[in-house]
Amino acid sequence: MGLFDSVASAVLGKVMGGNQEGMAAIAMELLNSNGGIGGLISKFQGAGLADAAASWIGKGENLPISAEQISSVLGNSQLAEMAAKFGITPEVLSSQLAEHLPTVIDKVTPDGEVNAGSNDILTSILGMLK
Repeated sequence: MGLFDSVASAVLGKVMGGNQEGMAAIAMELLNSNGGIGGLISKFQGAGLADAAASWIGKGENLPISAEQISSVLGNSQLAEMAAKFGITPEVLSSQLAEHLPTVIDKVTPDGEVNAGSNDILTSILGMLK
């Protein structure tokens, strides 16, 4: 992981609260490998999960997603590759993503929309800290 990703992961971990740096690093990897927030949301929309994805961006309550839905959207090969990078199983990764991804997306879209700045994760995070 590069310096930018390390800094962004640490900041995102702090924004998420508690000791979430590991999940923040996974979220950064996921967003970076899927074309940012817009690309990731497009994947969920294409898989029939547009309502759930929209709820994470919007200002209301975040709809839940299951580990099975995460696996379906991202595919087993991407999950296996990411899980190996972080030393966990794909099942643990998909479960953790199901638990935390809605919050991550919610935190990096504080205005309730994906815009040009949303794809620059560090800019989005620093904007939230102002």
